[in-house]
Amino acid sequence: MSVSYRQPGVVLTDRRFAVPLDHDDPAGERIELFAREVVASDKADAELPWLVYLQGGPGFGANRFVGREAWLERALKEYRVLLLDQRGTGASTPANRQTLPLRGGPVEQADYLAHFRADSIVRDCEAIRPEVTGGAPWAVLGQSFGGFCAVTYLSIAPEGLSTAVITGGLPTLDGHADDVYRAAYPRVERKVAAHYARYPQDVDRARRIAEHLLEHEPVLNGGHRLTVEAFQSLGILLGRGDGSHRLHYLLEDAFVRTPQGPALSDAFQEDVRGLLSFAGHPLYALLHEACYDQRERPTAWSAERVRAEFPQFDAAKTLTGDAPVLFTGESVHPWTFDTDPALLPLRDTAEELAARTDWAPLYDPARLAANDVPVAAAIYHDDMYVDTAHSLRTARAIRGLRTWVTDEFEHDGVRAGGPRVLDRLLALTRDEA
Repeated sequence: MSVSYRQPGVVLTDRRFAVPLDHDDPAGERIELFAREVVASDKADAELPWLVYLQGGPGFGANRFVGREAWLERALKEYRVLLLDQRGTGASTPANRQTLPLRGGPVEQADYLAHFRADSIVRDCEAIRPEVTGGAPWAVLGQSFGGFCAVTYLSIAPEGLSTAVITGGLPTLDGHADDVYRAAYPRVERKVAAHYARYPQDVDRARRIAEHLLEHEPVLNGGHRLTVEAFQSLGILLGRGDGSHRLHYLLEDAFVRTPQGPALSDAFQEDVRGLLSFAGHPLYALLHEACYDQRERPTAWSAERVRAEFPQFDAAKTLTGDAPVLFTGESVHPWTFDTDPALLPLRDTAEELAARTDWAPLYDPARLAANDVPVAAAIYHDDMYVDTAHSLRTARAIRGLRTWVTDEFEHDGVRAGGPRVLDRLLALTRDEA
């Protein structure tokens, strides 16, 4: 039963759907999906085309907007929007440390989670589209990992799409996770260098914090262990438009004086805990590397293995000299499951996923080369999360795809640029730009 209600300028309807856990076994177990329909108040009774939004991640539910925030302002001028919680996220049969034990042990949990990649998400969309649109194709807006899903959509079910718009989410079509991280570490290093050039005082602050953590390794509220590697992973902020400034403000007041000497302040520790915790999005950690894999070869903790090729990211070695401590970001490591209490019970499940070798292909290069769906993509110059060179190569491989390459925004451009970004991309799909 759907429920409708109002916010400023919009009418919202909460919708739930039942879909197969395994789309190759449609008569088998079913799971529930949640989605929120959004329409402009003055168009609530109008016949409008549909746009389905696929959130970045993996592992994040759709945005919980209030009113006509961000890109919604532009989308609602011509579309009804469906904000889909991808399977396992938000209110769509959430998968986390509390629910996954219902599946059994680590092997059974990993087998279950193998059905939570982009191919299953796209097939979910196709399963619910007839009920939502009456069978008509819909537009898709894919942000980051949602863009990966959009490319999978173009590969396996392009007949379901009228238009595809992708923001910061053109994946490599044939690269292994190792290729992704081998390109990522130099990119992250550039972002860190740019941060330190903007805030040179943060070089000493980061070194001081790292030295303290190597000696003390505090346990944060809720049981999160703040290791030096976990501290370095705060560099994930540097891929966002305001991230460098947020990191600077976080570092500037890290210490307080206590009777026992300098200590990391409660305020700093609480802010860090909120940034590092995977409690709200555990699938990001569990499936992050698997979202790249399409070969009979395990990911085998790719980011951790490749990091060994970049010794400048080893904070303990760095602190023996006078070089700046490098932050990391957009990577998941075995220690992630040892330091975060939301992930600790899933450590063995993560090992099973890292060893898996039977991942199905996510993209069909031949079908993409023959694409006839209007598609446009924003590619952010030196995007920290998605490699620009990989994205441009994929753009050339999708027939008819039009690109907007810009350094005006970071990876979160569709949020920061809002209506303007979506308007530009929709115009590109219509040859209006």
